[in-house]
Parts: sequence; structure tokens; C-alpha cells
Amino acid sequence: MVENSFCKKEGSPVVGDRINVKDLTLAGLERLLTGMGAERYRAGQVAIWVFQKGAESFREMTNLPANLREKLDAAAVISRPEILAKKVSSKKDAVKYLFGLPDGQAVESVFMKHAYGNSVCVSTQAGCRMGCRFCASALGGLTRNLSPGEIYDQVLGIRRDTGERISSVVLMGSGEPLDNYDATLTFIKNVTAPYGLHIGCRHITVSTCGLVPGIRRLAREKLALTLAVSLHAPNDRLRDILVPVNRKYPLTELMAACRDYAQETGRRVTFEYALLAGVNDRKEHAEELVRLLKGKMPCHVNLIPANPVPERGVKTPSRLQVELFKKILERHGLAVTVRRGLGADIDAACGQLRRKIAVMGERLNTRG
Repeated sequence: MVENSFCKKEGSPVVGDRINVKDLTLAGLERLLTGMGAERYRAGQVAIWVFQKGAESFREMTNLPANLREKLDAAAVISRPEILAKKVSSKKDAVKYLFGLPDGQAVESVFMKHAYGNSVCVSTQAGCRMGCRFCASALGGLTRNLSPGEIYDQVLGIRRDTGERISSVVLMGSGEPLDNYDATLTFIKNVTAPYGLHIGCRHITVSTCGLVPGIRRLAREKLALTLAVSLHAPNDRLRDILVPVNRKYPLTELMAACRDYAQETGRRVTFEYALLAGVNDRKEHAEELVRLLKGKMPCHVNLIPANPVPERGVKTPSRLQVELFKKILERHGLAVTVRRGLGADIDAACGQLRRKIAVMGERLNTRG
């Protein structure tokens, strides 16, 4: 029997000792099926049914022998994405989903429409232990990691509900992807594979608040993934407050890891910078940011006017302040964009993912 470490350690959807096949890569499926006496190529057939077609039972897999389907039914399960609630933004450009997990936990995901295609923002953990001071996802701390299948189910569930093609995935929901490294990597391998949704690595964005060992480990994978670093401050003094992990991995270490990542993968690094009114949005902060990044590596700065989080005392800067900050960076040759706040009216925008259902109905609460 294949060892299902995700199921045992992370509370993945299982029935008894049966393994969730969505927690496996193709190699894991091959081990499972050959252990049942099936030919190796059958793993590819199962993978297509599960990861590409979104099959929810082995009975659907009509190109498999009946006796193999029976063996799979006895040894494995296919988890099913359960949508507990959803909320559509006023502009119809974003939909927030609340997915239920087998142990009663719930995580949120967001479907976003862009001019260039549709993207899905997925969660990798139930909650988060990084403690970033302005982020709603970290308010309740970390409950547990998600399994690869639980991450994948968010994409499949949204695809099924919308009927839309998913062209990119961002791992920017609740949780720190590199704090759940193995599950994150398994999910990426499956969603980018020909047997999966075949989304190119360049269309997968992995966000991190700055876990240096994880960044270096990801660089060694030599995948052309987009790395998005939640920077949010141009100096250690301020970043220690806003992003507590900086106390363990200060900016000198973080910048070195990012330079190495860009060199190993050939990809520029995106630096996310949430502009917090009166905190990190002044002229001197912009000038410090220029000194930190200019000429150090191929990079892009994504300015994010902070979304209000009352529990954190976070306020949004004025449009004028955002534009002034942007112009300082551009004047010094940095590539800069200001992120569109898709779904801000449904608490779906960055830093606003919440994990609570109202007791009655399918209304989303905004607790944290």
C-alpha cells in the first residue's frame, strides 16, 4: 500500500485507510496501481480522469477494467470539492468561494476575470501562522495544512461551478505556500501536467512572506514559476513589525535568496508592496525601496493599496499618495504596476480572505 503521508498528517479527505488519489502525483498513482497488479499506463488514465476531467468516482472511468475499478474503490477515494457558500462582486469580475473540508474546516478561494483570461486564487493552509500585521488571513492563526488534493479541489470546484477555463493560478489565499512545501509542490506538478489542467508554470504564482529556505528549495526545482514576495517594507525595522518572519530572515538574506531564484529560473521576481496609509507609503519609503531593489535582480513591483481590515486598523491610502509612490519608483527605472482591487466589495481582495460561515443561510461573515 502506498504511504499516504498527507492523509495521515494533514487530515486529507479519506475514508478509513483509503487514500485520496488527488494527493498523489503520476508516480504515486503508478505505485498504487502496479501494486494492484495493473499495468503502469493505467495510472495515466486515472490521472486524466481525476485531474483533467474532474471525475468524482471510479465508476466513471469506463476505459478501466471493471475489476480494477473495484480494487480502486476498495483502496482509494476521490475527494469532492464542496462549495459551502459563494459571493459575487458587484462588477461580476470576482467570485469568492467557501469550500468545506471533511474535518469541518473551511477555506476560501477566489475566481477572477481578467482581460487576459481567468485566474483562481487558492489557499494552501487553513489559517496562517506567519502573523503579518495587516493580513486578515492570519487573524485566527494556523489550524492546519491542506493536502495537495484539497488545494486542487479548489480549482476543480471553481471550474465546475463557473464552466470557465482557468488560465492561471495564484497561491495567495490563506496560508503560506512555502510553509506547506510538499503539498504545494505536488499540487503544482499536477495542475501543470499534461494529465492535469496543463497550465504553464509561467502562469502559476507562488506567494511567500519571505521563507528563505523555501525560496532556495523552490529555486532548485528549476521550474519557471512566478515568485511573488510579500515585501511591504523597505527596511528591517519596519518589516520586523509588519512581517514578523523578517526577524528570522532579514532583508539581506531575503534579497540574496531572491537573486538566486531569478538566476536559477530565469524568471523575474515580483515584489508585493501593500501600501498602508501613514505606515509605509511615504516618499522616504519609496526612495528606500528603490535602493533596496534597483539593479539587484530582474524584478517587478506590484503596489497594492491596502484593503481595509478593521481588526488590524489598516487604512487605504489616497489615490494621490499611491500615484506619487509609483512615480518615484518609475523615475528610478523600476517596473511597477498598481494591482486592481478585484472583489474588494466581497472581502475577496488581497489580505481579506476569511473563514467563517453565518449560522443561518449561505451568507459570508467577515470575522477573520
